[in-house]
Amino acid sequence: MGRGRVELKRIENKINRQVTFSKRRNGLLKKAYELSVLCDAEVALIIFSSRGKLYEFGSAGMSKTLERYQRCCYTPQDANISDRETQGWYQEVSKLKAKYESLQRSQRHLLGEDLGPLSVKELQQLEKQLEMALSQARQRKTQIMIEQMEELRKRYERHLGDINKQLKNKLEAEGSGPFRNIQGGWESDQHVVANNTFSLHPSHSAAMDCEPTLQIGYPQFVPTEAAIPRSVAGESNFIQGWVL
Repeated sequence: MGRGRVELKRIENKINRQVTFSKRRNGLLKKAYELSVLCDAEVALIIFSSRGKLYEFGSAGMSKTLERYQRCCYTPQDANISDRETQGWYQEVSKLKAKYESLQRSQRHLLGEDLGPLSVKELQQLEKQLEMALSQARQRKTQIMIEQMEELRKRYERHLGDINKQLKNKLEAEGSGPFRNIQGGWESDQHVVANNTFSLHPSHSAAMDCEPTLQIGYPQFVPTEAAIPRSVAGESNFIQGWVL
């Protein structure tokens, strides 16, 4: 009577589970060895126990067998995708390289170099480009100069305003006494000038009121002998002008 079929499920008893693992592991390794020898096959077997312990068998070496496995799993479809990506990157690099060379050539032309291969039309376009760039540069320079001048003007005005405020505060702190004295002196000088009018002698006013006549000498202004100072009359009979 044969043995019945064993139900495949996890063994709950820990000891029985460990014993079963050891027996079947050894049998599996033995079968792998027999398969590699009998059939001349390249066999690789990797086993990890429940505790994480590694058991392995490789008929031709584990590393060699794994490399061969990776090469076989690398399908031609993936290779085609990789080739297309590589080709796309190559085309992108070629475009960037051509653009870089074109920019370098344009820069040399702007600097006045390598102008021999250019035609008349290309030289005219280059001339227009340079004129436009020069005009824009001049406009920008003028704008910057105007802005700087405006900034300097505002700064100078602020500086003058600060100086004016400082002087005003200083004058207010010292007091307005000296200025009042100066103002009073000015008013007194004006009053003296207004009162210091020229007064005419009565005889002069009378002479000015009559009609003008030709007269020689000063008969009406001749003083009496008593009015003439002795020092003057004794020295000369000429009447000095300052005595009149």
